[in-house]
Amino acid sequence: MSRFVSLLRRTFGVVKEHVGTDPFGNKYYYIPEQKTWSGRVVRARRFVEAASPSEFQYMEGNIPTEWDAWIRHRRKDPPTIEELLKNERYREQIKSKALEFEERDLALQAKEYEEGLVARPSQTQIKGHASATQYGQPQISEDPVSTANTFEPGSWVPPKK
Repeated sequence: MSRFVSLLRRTFGVVKEHVGTDPFGNKYYYIPEQKTWSGRVVRARRFVEAASPSEFQYMEGNIPTEWDAWIRHRRKDPPTIEELLKNERYREQIKSKALEFEERDLALQAKEYEEGLVARPSQTQIKGHASATQYGQPQISEDPVSTANTFEPGSWVPPKK
């Protein structure tokens, strides 16, 4: 069999082997090290054919971490369906535990606020941007104002006698 496969590879070029498909529909392939008809050695490669081939449609996370590790040679064997399902269940458990913890923490904070153990965070009201010459001032000042690289002279009024 290996002689036949070797002959096919030398005759027809690079032959890719389908390794698996993920839940998103991406297909993973392996090209073993081989010699071309001219005798040149082509090193082994791993790659994915995306379910949505347009690059602009690809989003990070469309490739499961287990398959990403296989493509980047961080693991030797491709992931099994059982492993993918087990890891997905684990991730869902972690998410639900994080939500439970957040709800308990919010309830504890509310209780501490009611009992007066913790002061509520103060709410600040921002009027304009800090780089504006009139930042936080309700009306134009008579005094000179300077922020960053700008200077705006105040309007001078003679002192009252």
